[in-house]
Amino acid sequence: MLEIGTKAPEFCLPNQDDVEICSRDLKGKWVVLYFYPKDNTPGCTTEACEFTEALPDFADLDAIVLGVSADSTQKHRNFIEKKDLGITLLSDESTQMMQQYGVWQMKKNFGKEYMGIVRSTYIIDPKGVVQAVWTKVKVKDHVAKVHEKLKELGISLQV
Repeated sequence: MLEIGTKAPEFCLPNQDDVEICSRDLKGKWVVLYFYPKDNTPGCTTEACEFTEALPDFADLDAIVLGVSADSTQKHRNFIEKKDLGITLLSDESTQMMQQYGVWQMKKNFGKEYMGIVRSTYIIDPKGVVQAVWTKVKVKDHVAKVHEKLKELGISLQV
């Protein structure tokens, strides 16, 4: 996992519309980068819906919300349409970016070990530096916690 104060790794990934989104194009804005296991699963749906609902609050703080999973851009489009989501979802089918961010890890479920995405969120400041990290995220109240932390960070960096 990346630590607070480290430079966030650069990335370029396709979004749900097959448009490439690159971190270099996001400089000057706050970025909430959240990693989730799979489209259309209960926890991931709740998280995506809550981020969508809170988008105006994040926009008020000059922040962009990006969700990342290993799902294809087509699966992202279906997920967005089915759940009427307003967030941008990035597809990292190669898992290269997720490995750079430390969220692609060995997991255990019902005695089986496999590589998978550990639900995690990063707040990256306008200069591309990690300012907050959540790992092994529990979905309940997570979006509110991220928003509150972003508010604190925005105020403290303006002083």
